[in-house]
Amino acid sequence: MRIEEIMEKFTAGDRRGLARLISLVENRAPGAADAMQSVYGRCGRARVIGVTGPPGAGKSTLTDALIRRLREQGKTVGVVAVDPSSPFSGGAILGDRVRMQDHFLDSGVFIRSLSTRGRHGGLARPTREVVHLLDAFGFDVVLVETVGVGQTELDVMRLAETTVVVLVPEAGDTIQVMKAGLLEIANIFVVNKADREGARRLKNEIDVMLHMRPASGWSVPVLLTEATSGKGVDELVSSLEAHEASGATALRRGGRVEWQEVLREEVLLRLERGLAACEESLAGEVERGDKDPYAAALEILNDPERVTRLLAKGETRS
Repeated sequence: MRIEEIMEKFTAGDRRGLARLISLVENRAPGAADAMQSVYGRCGRARVIGVTGPPGAGKSTLTDALIRRLREQGKTVGVVAVDPSSPFSGGAILGDRVRMQDHFLDSGVFIRSLSTRGRHGGLARPTREVVHLLDAFGFDVVLVETVGVGQTELDVMRLAETTVVVLVPEAGDTIQVMKAGLLEIANIFVVNKADREGARRLKNEIDVMLHMRPASGWSVPVLLTEATSGKGVDELVSSLEAHEASGATALRRGGRVEWQEVLREEVLLRLERGLAACEESLAGEVERGDKDPYAAALEILNDPERVTRLLAKGETRS
């Protein structure tokens, strides 16, 4: 199917058109940037909520419970579930669509799993674009579940208007929370699996650390939940609504898309395509040992016309 036909289906509200457009963006297909440009004017209406935290914290179960509560409120929900990559296929290996199968037949819910494909930061490369597509398609709320936070996986704070950090009592030393930068990115803390020993202690320790932060317009709550039974989920929904009403999300909304990142991604994509299409002679010199890799790279970078040709060769459109 040509991209023009896909765009027509997408504009008409056809979920298959949405799914195919997401695939084009995820695979970095020619014409994807043009498609994003055409839909961007329809973005900015959806509420974007990030759900992050260490592996095993119950993020998917909590996300599933959130979907249920939001649907009870009559809101439509798009979900971007970022999974680790298979080292062989590069695809998502956990399959959140399977874990959230209760919503599979719900026309008001659209769930898409994305593979990180080795990218650090907790998000897959096309996550931002997929969020925009779900927004432009008309979903009221977009939930972004990250692959699992580490010390560098903080990309979600630049994408979501509200970031929910999910922890469990077994997470152990609260110093890890500080090392991972979670105090800085969290708008709401959730201690999940609160029926386990140590949940109340972890909540109190996080509360103490939060009180040591400089005062701001939003007081970060620390909630106790049991996602499997739904206990505490109503309080989480109320906190999400309170954060939106506080006006603190306006700061996130203004920087949700950083044009520098969009430019960086497009330049890298065109450079990769351009390098694959030309410079065979230079590559041969490096392979034969006639020129070292650094000299070859600098030879191109120091020649503006050559750089321009490289980027032009990578500019393929549908």
